[in-house]
Amino acid sequence: MVAAQDGDSRAYEQLLREIDVWLRRYYARRLPYPVSDDARQDALLAIHAKRHTYAPSRAFGAWVRAIARYKAIDRIRDASRFAALPLDEDISIGDHEGTAVSAATMDDLLGRLKPAQAIVIRLVKLNGLSIAHASDVTGQSAPLVKINIHRGLKRLAALVSCDVVAATTPAHSQKRRSTRGAKSI
Repeated sequence: MVAAQDGDSRAYEQLLREIDVWLRRYYARRLPYPVSDDARQDALLAIHAKRHTYAPSRAFGAWVRAIARYKAIDRIRDASRFAALPLDEDISIGDHEGTAVSAATMDDLLGRLKPAQAIVIRLVKLNGLSIAHASDVTGQSAPLVKINIHRGLKRLAALVSCDVVAATTPAHSQKRRSTRGAKSI
């Protein structure tokens, strides 16, 4: 450590490798693996950060053991603070499928609009911003924001009604209808 404090990088690298080996054994006897690995890394960081506090007149081993012990205590405290509680088997879990499907559907529908319409609908109708604030954010004038919202909502209504008709109409009647339309054109 004295050589490392004097700027010898090779000595410092060798010192850290040896301390790492010692810390692995030290924590392996005291802590479970995932916690021991975290404590080892914490100790190595602390040794690196506090290397200037080591006094060559004192025992180096005692200095390293003190840091290692404090890091082990920190990990034990953390484990007790965040101890897992047993879960009751009868805990009800809310169903979020509908919300996820609705959000995906809304994203799909907004993706079919012009970008200027989609952004102002998101800002004003979904996020609750004012027309003036949406105007500032997008650079559109306030009247243009209102127009884009109106046109976008009208387009969304048309898209939804087409999707509902397409979803409720049997596939064979859609084919007949599309072939009839093609003949008349």
